[in-house]
Amino acid sequence: MKAIDLHCDTIGELYRLKKEGHPQSILKNSRMVDLEKMEAGDYGLQVFALFVNMERAEDPFACCMEMADLFYQELSAYPERIGIVRTSKEIEENWAKGRMSALLSIEEGGVCRGNPAFLRDFYRLGVRMMTLTWNYPNELAYPNRLSRLPDGSGLFEAETERGLTEIGAAFVEEMERLGMLIDVSHLGDKGVWDVLRLAKGPVIASHSNARALASFPRNLTDDMIRAIAERGGIIGINYCAAFLEDFGPGEQEISRVSRMVEHMKHIRKVGGIGCLGLGSDFDGISCELEMENAGQLGKLAREMERAGFTDGEMEAVFSGNARRVFREVLG
Repeated sequence: MKAIDLHCDTIGELYRLKKEGHPQSILKNSRMVDLEKMEAGDYGLQVFALFVNMERAEDPFACCMEMADLFYQELSAYPERIGIVRTSKEIEENWAKGRMSALLSIEEGGVCRGNPAFLRDFYRLGVRMMTLTWNYPNELAYPNRLSRLPDGSGLFEAETERGLTEIGAAFVEEMERLGMLIDVSHLGDKGVWDVLRLAKGPVIASHSNARALASFPRNLTDDMIRAIAERGGIIGINYCAAFLEDFGPGEQEISRVSRMVEHMKHIRKVGGIGCLGLGSDFDGISCELEMENAGQLGKLAREMERAGFTDGEMEAVFSGNARRVFREVLG
């Protein structure tokens, strides 16, 4: 059963390793996603995110452009195994040939510096999806609040007061005009509602789960799930342990496949099967995982089958819903 994964951070990891003098290949590497693992997991398409940490990058725009260059260097080297796509027609052509697809996204709209010309330039480079924020406020919007702790880590709180800026609202309009998917993962609560109020077409949450089952504020409330579903959007299940369940102090955080399916069941109950997809966050998560990499996706399929998901429902979650949204938005 072919799969579409709406979010991974593999390009950022390969970029980091290259900068550190330890380059690895997208064909085969020590990370969670490579072409060999994708083939073992029967992938049809992987969305590769260009993630830039705005607090660490000296020039975020240049950093994002370098990552895009690495994406093209790596993926274009294996045209017999995977094709870089920009439209739903190209996705379907690869699908019919049994060839995998790679779609480009950006995780952190701040790399555009509030300049719509940069947004259009990224679109010309093939970017077809973007989160408006990561974990820091930028020219476009506010994420959930991050409170710094003495050890350098942070705690998130739901952001209910600050949402999209005026520039951010204009970006939503321009992204829809271009045919670019608006990704609300990482947005604060008010920002999510602002996007849902302004957007005319489907909105996605590429790697978010249900807050009713795990209180992490980057998960979605039931009202958000319903609103995304009513708009025809999709929610990609995040495999990160903190998104799956609440752990007590000292408890080892383990990403359990059975817990992923519990979130799927809840989201199906709230928004219907049509709003569910996969959004692994592979290579962007560091917890212990029962499903360790892209090659083990069969574990999730077997657990869904045990939980009573029908063949049609499983096909919808694994790829059907995403293909529908791609057809509607990407053209």
